[in-house]
Amino acid sequence: MTKSRIAAVDVGNDAVKAIFGKLDQEIYIPNVIAPDLEDRPVIGIEDLDEKDVLENIHIRIHSPALGEENAIYRVGNLATKTTNSQELDFGSNKSEESQTLIMLFAALALDAAESGDFQNKNNTIDAKYTLGTGLPLREVKEGKDVGYRSQLLGSVHQVEFLITPKHQGKKINISFDEVKVYPEGFAAYVNLIMDNDLKVINKELIDKQILIQDIGGLSTDIAVIKDRNVDDDKAQGFNLGVSESLEQIRDEIRTRHGVELDSRRDVVDIITRKNNRHHIMVKGSRTNVHDITDYILLELAKKQYRYLRNVWSKNSQSEICYFVGGGSAVLKDYIKALNNKLDGFNIEFFEDEEESIWMMANAYYKLISQFIQQNSKKDNKPEKASKEAAAKE
Repeated sequence: MTKSRIAAVDVGNDAVKAIFGKLDQEIYIPNVIAPDLEDRPVIGIEDLDEKDVLENIHIRIHSPALGEENAIYRVGNLATKTTNSQELDFGSNKSEESQTLIMLFAALALDAAESGDFQNKNNTIDAKYTLGTGLPLREVKEGKDVGYRSQLLGSVHQVEFLITPKHQGKKINISFDEVKVYPEGFAAYVNLIMDNDLKVINKELIDKQILIQDIGGLSTDIAVIKDRNVDDDKAQGFNLGVSESLEQIRDEIRTRHGVELDSRRDVVDIITRKNNRHHIMVKGSRTNVHDITDYILLELAKKQYRYLRNVWSKNSQSEICYFVGGGSAVLKDYIKALNNKLDGFNIEFFEDEEESIWMMANAYYKLISQFIQQNSKKDNKPEKASKEAAAKE
């Protein structure tokens, strides 16, 4: 019988962040796919296994959850190098997009191929997972988590590695022991108050009323946490993230400077990197594009600030708002400047951008670990009771 392995997967609009096992594997893949052929050309095919796996993910997927059978894709950085790459569309629902499932299966297959937790028989690996993942608050409130979960459970999803370093020819049969789908806002709260050993940290937050504004690529969630739970009636989800603004910046750079950036990920890098921030190379010369990025991001920050103001006005006893998610890392300086000039709310960002970006995956890991721990205790109770009864006899 195949033992189930823990998987905590955040399929973000920008990238998939996944944590596996006993914190022994982390995977980060840009959320970009491109339909492809089985026999993709590779320069230096004899050196394929020397190449970076994450830079060369090439797979075929067979899954009842997907409309197209046995479709072949380039995934992640490899997909950004094609002219037909696809990123999630603005206004789409994460739970209803095939791309969400493709990215999820790709991350799980990579882990299964590399973890050593599952047997490899004739290049076929049967991998079983206990999965913790999440959806935007708005989609959970609409009940879309039920359909999303049912697509994953009760079926086998096969990923075959085609021209991929180290794994070419391997077939990974993925099944799920359990799937838990958490609202993203609540997950962020859990990450704030609990460490990886499921012990409470930040005790001062437990009984406070707080807001958590999670700015993603396609959506923004503002969770209202009261009495250690999300207030479902007051929490709000908005169909606006940073992706549309990143695409505007990309278009403006193309129009003004004739430079084609591969993906929105490149725009994020230009905005957030430590050195030469807001600069691109144009015909070999370093060129400042701060005027483009500044105007577009400030407009988005104003909209995000209005969301905060509206939700806080309806929850006036809130003590602090934490900004989380990849979008918060992009907009941090703009939102701080607006807040200093306007309302002066008690807000906090995570100065460590990596911590903010990985927050959801870390939260799902803690939540699914807690679920497993609680279930283990329940399973042990009947066994303990029967032993005690036997001892009395």
